[in-house]
Amino acid sequence: MRLTGQVLIFDADDTLWENNVLFERVIADFLDWLEHPTFDRVEIRAILDDIEAANAVSHGYGSKVFLRSLAECLERLHGRPATARERRRIDELAVTLIERRVELVPGVAETLTDLGARHELLLLTKGDQDEQQRKLDASQLAHHFSGIHIVPEKGVDAYLRLVQRRDLTPMTTWMIGNSPKSDILPARQAGMNAVFIPHDHTWVLEQSELDPGDERVLRLGAFPELLDHF
Repeated sequence: MRLTGQVLIFDADDTLWENNVLFERVIADFLDWLEHPTFDRVEIRAILDDIEAANAVSHGYGSKVFLRSLAECLERLHGRPATARERRRIDELAVTLIERRVELVPGVAETLTDLGARHELLLLTKGDQDEQQRKLDASQLAHHFSGIHIVPEKGVDAYLRLVQRRDLTPMTTWMIGNSPKSDILPARQAGMNAVFIPHDHTWVLEQSELDPGDERVLRLGAFPELLDHF
């Protein structure tokens, strides 16, 4: 049986469109180029993950912060500042992140059209304001949503503010996303329901354990499966 009259809040990156796989491709190219004489790829990736985690706290998310993390990783490994030539090479590696088209996850546009006939749809995404807005504009999905909210971080406070701002009823509100850390757990802490749609390339820093016994978390295999429930 389908639910009707719900408020469905959607994550954007890796829920509506592909995102982290593009960063992973740049990291692979970065590791190929770096060729460190002592550390192997796994060790370098662990260093980069630590740098990205620290920079996410201090500087937020997005391509600019990612480029900063790559440069800092190089500097830590070589024990010196990156040269102008090295910084240009990093920029070249990451050009596809800055000048790219948005690739929608299969079935997203059609599913949103169908869902919008029965439910109120909102968008909640985190990251750099301008960058996220550019991706949304390129996706041509904005018209599906009655509200678009771009925030620097998606902790429980962001969800509680959204509940207050939109006068939402948590029991009939669902957060839909691929990230346990940013989508599912904080939404549940705010009293909402949640739909977890795993993505093969979810960022390692967005991973977290979910309670398998939580009956208010619906687990789906693909985005179009939402139509079986809403």
